Amino acid sequence: MACDNKLKKEMFEELKKYISEIEEKNGALISVLHKGQEIFGYLPQEVQEFIAKEMNIPIAKVYGVVSFYHFFSMKPKGKHPISVCMGTACYVRGAEKVLNSVKNYLGIDVGETTEDGLFSIDALRCVGACGLAPVVLIGKDVYGKEEVKDMKKILEKYRKEASK
Repeated sequence: MACDNKLKKEMFEELKKYISEIEEKNGALISVLHKGQEIFGYLPQEVQEFIAKEMNIPIAKVYGVVSFYHFFSMKPKGKHPISVCMGTACYVRGAEKVLNSVKNYLGIDVGETTEDGLFSIDALRCVGACGLAPVVLIGKDVYGKEEVKDMKKILEKYRKEASK
């Protein structure tokens, strides 16, 4: 437990350093939230309160931004976050079937994380890659069209990597 607290303290110190190096804090909230999520993996209440204090802004403003933008998460995400685009082009080309196959294979729903912490699922409005529709993002990896027909095979690749 002491190791976890030490790590957490270092994470807060890293975020504090990042915030302190911003010359004009007015308008920098989104970049600070991105950095916080990069460091902690998500933005729990404790991190939001820290950011509000360090930036001298109301916690309600921080929470408002975190809860408004889909790319911020208040829950821990899996090591490999899966985002299925549900925009019009993707939806018309079978995104719902792809999403259902991922949910069924992993045994979780949108917004949930697998018990082993490897995967979490989100449904996005549009990722801006309509030519590849339907599109699935796993972390920073982009899969489209033909690849997403066999999501089980793709997900097994990530499971094998994690077991090494």
